[in-house]
Amino acid sequence: MQGTLSRVGATLLTALLLLTAHVLVAVDRASAADPFTGYLMVHFTGETAIGEQIYFSHSKDGLHWNDLNDGAPVLLSTVGTKGVRDPALVRSPNGDRYWIIATDLRIASGIPWSDAVNRGSTSLVVWESTDLVNWSAPRLLNVAGGIPGAGTAWAPEAIFDPASGDYILYWATNATLNGIKKHRIYYTRTRDFVSFTAPQVYIDRPGSQFVIDTQIVESPTSVGGFRYYRASADGHITIEGSNTILGSWTRIGDLSHMGISNGTTGGNVVEGPMWMPFNGRTEWALWLDQFKTGRGYMPITSTNLGSTTNFRTVSDYSVGANRKRHGGIMSLTAAEESRVLGKYGVSRPINRLQSVNFPDRYVRHANFDVRIDANVSPVQDSRFRITPGLADSSAVSIQSVNYPGYYLRHTNYDFVLAPYDGTAQFQADATFRQVPGLASSSASSFQSYNHPDRHIRHYAYQLKLDPITTAVARSDATFAVTN
Repeated sequence: MQGTLSRVGATLLTALLLLTAHVLVAVDRASAADPFTGYLMVHFTGETAIGEQIYFSHSKDGLHWNDLNDGAPVLLSTVGTKGVRDPALVRSPNGDRYWIIATDLRIASGIPWSDAVNRGSTSLVVWESTDLVNWSAPRLLNVAGGIPGAGTAWAPEAIFDPASGDYILYWATNATLNGIKKHRIYYTRTRDFVSFTAPQVYIDRPGSQFVIDTQIVESPTSVGGFRYYRASADGHITIEGSNTILGSWTRIGDLSHMGISNGTTGGNVVEGPMWMPFNGRTEWALWLDQFKTGRGYMPITSTNLGSTTNFRTVSDYSVGANRKRHGGIMSLTAAEESRVLGKYGVSRPINRLQSVNFPDRYVRHANFDVRIDANVSPVQDSRFRITPGLADSSAVSIQSVNYPGYYLRHTNYDFVLAPYDGTAQFQADATFRQVPGLASSSASSFQSYNHPDRHIRHYAYQLKLDPITTAVARSDATFAVTN
């Protein structure tokens, strides 16, 4: 959500995930025989038209990340505010079910932070999958609805509790308790992320100090003296240890000695702590969002979380092209990694659409309008990926390269470059049959999916969706698909 106090909408926790923070599923004992071979990060990218949705990134070593799905969102929220932040990825102990849980908030829709903080959604958005690639429709889980005066349900996390066989689901809610209104961490128990117990206070810092970003990671062999470690953005980045998830927690320290804080001691002011155990060794990374300077996530590492003096800075890392905002990281088995990369890791070719009758001109977007131009500058505005159709996978959709998740769409028979909103109307408006060129069979024409009597054509250099009845129109509706 966004910085301290004005950031009371601060990039809520960034994720720990499976065997590691954020949504940790303890250690995935059922698949412990299957070695982990990579990592999946789930995150959002910021307050842009399509930034508050679900994005995936992949890494082989946990330090160098590549954006999946050509940098476009993999899931869109169509419920609640129709936007999500701070996603966490949860895996069942048997590795046969997965959930994504996220904050229901879309600042890009124009909601002021003051409204989001005090009168925001009390629900989380939940997706469910059995394979990490086929996901259910999103649903709302009203976890904070029973908290008197609740104004938020932010930065959710979940961790499997082997003692009880269910999940501890925890998040931040802004509400008044004992005369003080602030964000505290609440928790509930759930087995299926459908039904849940009454919410209870989990973390309440003294006085007016609020806490939004909290994430737990498990140390299965209790390296450092504790089974669980917790990182919280509460003015500091506070590290605590415990041997039970809901038991007492011991304060180990903070990162002020490294010049890192959540605002109380200045220095490098960060938020959204996100845990990540390294595969195959006793070492952890704690990723921290340098929101104050806009430099994005940085990792620090430790082989013993029992003391904060054991953390070390890392210089050799990269987070990919997309900005990473509060999310989570999960270790992947070879089977999981193969499925994820098979679905989201295949990059489609980059093409340009060249006019056949004005061969010096190419389809391009400019201020989200679409036309054909010569000498396109910047040239990226004329680069697209032809993807399976949003409404019909046997047809095509045309996605912008420099605005991933934005597609050519007709509206009132005119064309715009628009962010995909997940609706059936958008899907139909952005889907076309790629057919042999009406003026030259060696080129292509694009027939509207929902208006099959019309094709894409240029008219006065503007892209239109028109009936094609003349030789001139057939030429205007024919394009060479070039590299």
